[in-house]
Amino acid sequence: MLEKLQHIVIKVSEATDLDVAMAAIVSMVKAAMKVDQCSIFLVDPDDNHLLLTASDGLDPGAIGNVRLSPGEGLAGLVAKQQRPTTVANASEHPSYRYFPITGEARYRAFLGVPIVHLRNVVGVLVVQSMGDYQFSDEDVAFLVTISAQLAGVVHGAALGEHIRSAKMNERQSRIQGVASAPGVAVGTPVLPSPLADITQVEDKSEVDIEYEESEFLRAIAGVTSELLDSGERLRTILPEDTLDLFDAYIQLTNDEMMVNKTVDRIRGGQWAPAALRDTVKELTSLFEEMEDELLRSRSEDIRAVGRRILLQLHPEARRASEYPDSCILVGKEVSIARISDVPVQKLAGIVCFEGSALSHTAIMAKSLGIPAVMGLGRLPLKSFTSDLIVVDGYQGRVYQNPLPAVLAEFRRLEQEEVELRSRLRNDSSLPSITLDGDEITVLANVAMQSDIEPALKSGAAGVGLYRTEFPFMVRESFPVEDEQVNIYRKVLEAFAPKPVVIRTLDIGGDKPLPYFTLEDRNPSLGWRGIRVSLNHPEIFVTQIRALFRANIGTGNLKIMLPMVSTVAEVDEVQALIDQSRDDLASEGINVGMPPLGAMIEVPSMLFQIPELAKRVDFLSVGSNDLTQYLMAAARDNPNVSDLYDQLQPAVLRAIRDVVSDIHAADKEVTICGELAGDPIGILLTMGMGIDTISVSTAASARIKWVIRSFSRDVAKTLLENALRKRNAQEVRRLVQDAIEKAGLGGLVHAGK
Repeated sequence: MLEKLQHIVIKVSEATDLDVAMAAIVSMVKAAMKVDQCSIFLVDPDDNHLLLTASDGLDPGAIGNVRLSPGEGLAGLVAKQQRPTTVANASEHPSYRYFPITGEARYRAFLGVPIVHLRNVVGVLVVQSMGDYQFSDEDVAFLVTISAQLAGVVHGAALGEHIRSAKMNERQSRIQGVASAPGVAVGTPVLPSPLADITQVEDKSEVDIEYEESEFLRAIAGVTSELLDSGERLRTILPEDTLDLFDAYIQLTNDEMMVNKTVDRIRGGQWAPAALRDTVKELTSLFEEMEDELLRSRSEDIRAVGRRILLQLHPEARRASEYPDSCILVGKEVSIARISDVPVQKLAGIVCFEGSALSHTAIMAKSLGIPAVMGLGRLPLKSFTSDLIVVDGYQGRVYQNPLPAVLAEFRRLEQEEVELRSRLRNDSSLPSITLDGDEITVLANVAMQSDIEPALKSGAAGVGLYRTEFPFMVRESFPVEDEQVNIYRKVLEAFAPKPVVIRTLDIGGDKPLPYFTLEDRNPSLGWRGIRVSLNHPEIFVTQIRALFRANIGTGNLKIMLPMVSTVAEVDEVQALIDQSRDDLASEGINVGMPPLGAMIEVPSMLFQIPELAKRVDFLSVGSNDLTQYLMAAARDNPNVSDLYDQLQPAVLRAIRDVVSDIHAADKEVTICGELAGDPIGILLTMGMGIDTISVSTAASARIKWVIRSFSRDVAKTLLENALRKRNAQEVRRLVQDAIEKAGLGGLVHAGK
């Protein structure tokens, strides 16, 4: 049975269309179990009815036309009881419900198991046989295992076209995704060209190598020209920082690894599209395995560039497109190049099945002031058949065929959004002072050179977190000291005399370098951050020397250590730093000692604050990793997404205590991570007495508005009440209610 199970799972995972996947499930299960029919019922999330979605054995006309109300029929009984059910003679069971259209009267033996995804029943898997037959324990175990293995795929189907296609066209459907850029929009969905699907490129047996290489290089030049033209066309509309994204795409298009690896594959006998396909797959796999969401999102840019090059390789795709008014771009991922193709006055929103809130697409959407929803899941593009959709960038929802009342409400909210954006722009330069006169310093998170300009324009008081790993990851070898000096000097000079906190190299495990093998069985708990630096002092000392040299003439550098878990590590780091200063002095380069800080993200440090505070000048709470470790829930694992929530009372209590301990040691404390950039989170950290926060540029204006609208005392009372709640959901409702009562509801939902 195990071999059959593996075969079914592999075949279904290879299916490119959910219709194909569902049909494969029922046919292969039927064959594996030697039964007479197998069917799948899916739960309609709108009304909890069960819809017959796929079958091998029932009459074809029944598919999509049999709906069971909650608890109705044997399948409904299985869903209600949430456990396997076997019946020797189905028609004699009191819950039996007969539909003539199915032709199921000929089946007697019944076995049904619930399909459960993240604690919710999303469907029922049923097998039946003719004649008197008693399903065995082995049969039940096999079907339960199949159900568990395929729950994710079936869940995607429940959100996809199957439920919607069985409804009347005028019925509304809602799909949940990830909120990536705030705002609401109503518009017409526009799907990508099928020629841009790089995963569907096939191999060719006969190739003209010289011609294919020439075509590929021509396509590179064509994409570069397109991006240059797009950036110039939008120069008067977009802020300078967002325009830098076009430069980033141009650099990625012409990147040596992208070009050389593809050319090598062409010279090895592949035609250009297939060579490009394999290069994109190789490069994206490097980033997709990373735990850091910001770095993982760079894989989206690589795929986007690959699709753009592929379109250039198809002459028939190089014609101008017509876009409707209120255009909403829909795709697995939507590149900034594709966004720039749409006249800005027509672009209303963006919907991505994949992608994250930290992608360049999200940055572009925020700069344009349009809503974006990402991470809808594994849905087929053809499922977006509606002539009109609604995008709610606050709740991360997309509505197809919205009901008249829903449509009217979102039209009203659209207008209120315009007024909200205008206010945020006008107030962005105001100081972040609480109602009782306490100023909270707002710093910016910076990951790349393109982040510098928007951080400056946001009025940030400096940089609270500059990640240094990205320059290491885009090269084919370690950047030498002089290269690093130039990189760090740019950000230090841009913000001088404001402080810039630069985090030392945080690689290892989930953030490997292509030229430096770091094998780790458990990346999150393994060899990463300061642990790698201490084990490879030759890498760490080079970076420290570069930081010292870059700071000459500006004097605004602050160095921060990641992933600290013992005070002994800080002592070892200090010895290396002292050695680096002495070595520079012997070379005639005298440098001062910049402030040294450490990140509180490993739970062990919660109990060593007094000792740690004696060794460093400042401390910063990294709420993302701290939440992950405290809750034992990986932040990129959807199976525990309800646990990985920074509003969990246990997480809030831990951060409150560490803030108190840091203040008791007479040190200031900064908080960075998602908690600081969330209007709800910042209000709670105000109650903890936080001194400084470091947030993304996109969140800065909203966070400052919250700070200016509450007093520390009110925030402290909210925190005390929040810590008495049972879970993150109750905390969120409590604080959101306070934000709405203060007249700031537009920061946490659509409208004012």
